[in-house]
Amino acid sequence: MTAAGMQRMASRVFAALLASETASMTSAELAEALKISPAAVSGAIRYLSQVGMVSRERDPGTRRERYVLHNELWYETFTRRDQVLTRWEALLREGSATLGPDTAAGRRTAETAEFFAFLHGEIGGIMDRWRALKAAEKAAGGTTAGR
Repeated sequence: MTAAGMQRMASRVFAALLASETASMTSAELAEALKISPAAVSGAIRYLSQVGMVSRERDPGTRRERYVLHNELWYETFTRRDQVLTRWEALLREGSATLGPDTAAGRRTAETAEFFAFLHGEIGGIMDRWRALKAAEKAAGGTTAGR
């Protein structure tokens, strides 16, 4: 995860949650499992919450918070990324027009916008195929994981 750009501590906390049987842990459980301070857990959870990878839930009958990985985590993450691609494409098209279509910078910026438009279209198709796969699995009562 760190090689992909995620903060080191956030990567460790995310991995601990992913590897836990329930996909959820308290701050104390994370601190003990990872041998880190509660402040380090708090910072990592703040980051993971901001990027939409975990949520906070209260343990019933207590004041203790439990940190939980979202269901369909990757689907949701890539759906948000899809929205970012759309914004980048629009900004790049605007930048290309500002720079001028006959300039090297304008052409370069326009090509980058085209790339983001292509990526946006491809991700949409991939997400559609993922939903179809999951629907087929549900209908069959099983999973095709590990194929």
